[in-house]
Amino acid sequence: MASVLVVEDDQFVRSALIRHLTDAAHTVRSVGTALEALREVAHLRFDVVILDLGLPDLDGSEALKMLRGITDVPVIIATARDDEAEIVRLLNAGADDYLTKPFSVEHLSARIAAVLRRARSASADAAPDSVLRVGGLTVDPLRRQAELDGARLDLTRREFDLLAFLAGRPGVVVPRRELLAEVWQQSYGDDQTIDVHLSWLRRKLGETAARPRYLHTLRGVGVKLEPPVGEAGPTR
Repeated sequence: MASVLVVEDDQFVRSALIRHLTDAAHTVRSVGTALEALREVAHLRFDVVILDLGLPDLDGSEALKMLRGITDVPVIIATARDDEAEIVRLLNAGADDYLTKPFSVEHLSARIAAVLRRARSASADAAPDSVLRVGGLTVDPLRRQAELDGARLDLTRREFDLLAFLAGRPGVVVPRRELLAEVWQQSYGDDQTIDVHLSWLRRKLGETAARPRYLHTLRGVGVKLEPPVGEAGPTR
């Protein structure tokens, strides 16, 4: 079914998850620390990661940030923290879903299935000929690669998702609410999350908010991506 990495330091919980996931025909690897998890995803490919927050070497929220720097694998947070602000912060930080402990194995299976459906649907939607070109910017959704003037861009998962979404609508002002819904799969959230990712993207595109080339923010309205003045318009 799927290749799953379980990151959980509680041996009892860890064993139960491994047993259940294996019974459900998943291939499972497990670790008990954040650093071990980072090593695993750096060397092996997983379909989904189940990440506990209460890890002994590093808080799971920090581990999530580090994971997002090296992989776009879907991450489901398993946490005893039920504070809404904390959950929103984790989703904004790159988590794909979360479960509040204690949870049933049936609930976990349903969440894994939903995350995998979204990931596979996104891949299926990206046809081989759907490479997007906006000026000197090239975005390949299928291979999840982006280039600027022929140079490969080193983007995190969310940065790529945001760039690809905007590149697919060149010249169109996209409302922030739509960005949250389509890129972060959230019906609500903090606008600062969008601003931070836009800032990171601008830096990698060689521009600033004061001197934009591709990314333009219309205060109180939304964001648009368009080719710099004098450069070729968008093509597919």
